Amino acid sequence: DAAEVTVSHTDLASFTALVDYLLSDKFDLGEEEGRAQRALDLRELAQMYQVPRLELLCAQALQESVAPATAVPLLEAAHTMGDGRLLAQCRRYVADHAAEVRASGGVEQLRDFGVAKGLLGDALDQVAELKGTVAALNGTQG
Repeated sequence: DAAEVTVSHTDLASFTALVDYLLSDKFDLGEEEGRAQRALDLRELAQMYQVPRLELLCAQALQESVAPATAVPLLEAAHTMGDGRLLAQCRRYVADHAAEVRASGGVEQLRDFGVAKGLLGDALDQVAELKGTVAALNGTQG
């Protein structure tokens, strides 16, 4: 009989990646597809088992993973984890690439009302800024 060990709060792939990193100092998130989620899962393990360098590598991979399809889920994860840097990067990305994020289904993935309020606030700020710019331009033309 083979002994079985249950490790809670993770999956086999993430825990295997943690053990591989600890044994070989190699950081590999695998294929591009699902990379952001693997980085999130591995970062959570790195925090849980106090592996700061791995946590930093995962944070860097998350910052590099911000794209139309991942911006909203990463924004929510950053909000939950309290990662201010990733949160700011994702908010900026959503503001700068709104059409692409919307087309990718990112808006439909939004589940956290706190994040939704923040994005709405960002959008309203942009509208106010645009109105101010238009008013200033109209004032210089008259």
